[in-house]
Amino acid sequence: MVVFTCHDDFESMMTCIYDAWAARLGHSNIRLMTEPVDEPELFCQYRHIDPNLEKCQKVIRSVRTKISPNAYQNIYRAAMHWNPDKLDIIYRFLVLGFAWGSQVTRMLSNPYVSALFELDRKVSNESHQFREFIRFSRLNDQALFSLIEPKCNILTLVASHFADRMPSENWLITDKKRLLAVVHPKDKDYFLTSVTPQELAHMEAAQKEDSYSSLWKAFFHSVSIEARTNERCQRNFLPLWYRKNMTEFSI
Repeated sequence: MVVFTCHDDFESMMTCIYDAWAARLGHSNIRLMTEPVDEPELFCQYRHIDPNLEKCQKVIRSVRTKISPNAYQNIYRAAMHWNPDKLDIIYRFLVLGFAWGSQVTRMLSNPYVSALFELDRKVSNESHQFREFIRFSRLNDQALFSLIEPKCNILTLVASHFADRMPSENWLITDKKRLLAVVHPKDKDYFLTSVTPQELAHMEAAQKEDSYSSLWKAFFHSVSIEARTNERCQRNFLPLWYRKNMTEFSI
């Protein structure tokens, strides 16, 4: 068994799919994984694949033309999931997709199709949740910023929402877990960049000192009705793990 591995970003994953397919080792003789590989298996040969923009674009073009644009969107969202098996699931989906074309999206009884749609669903749901409750603070009175810790890599999925609503603001949304940030300069397109631990620490300190955060917390508590507090109902609508990303629930 030959295991193709790559970094956990979309360009690397599409390049890994291209190289695995081009190796012509037989679909049943290969497996694809994102790094890090926690427990290497015996009798497996591991091949690391570096990202290549040209190969990535070829895979994207093939998916959009030979399967469908909607299938490409499903694959992109599934690639943002945290599951380490997502890359192999996407590869098996593409094996079916290139054979059956757009019909593959209706083959829900196939385990790889259903698995890909399940990854897509979870990423879509989480990105929808974060679009609802991302809170911004002020950084040095020059830009708005937000710190989040999502399970999936949803930065590019939520960025267009805020770019549409705040086109004339300087803002950034930082994923603390992955040390990534989507940055939107005023009246320009947003872009994705890495964040250093020092920059993250600076933003965390600025968030604690932001006066608007204190005002938002005060407003949240002032409008609540103590006699109608229902913690169980609140947890159904807002799970506890989300609250660390929300200003009004932070200490």
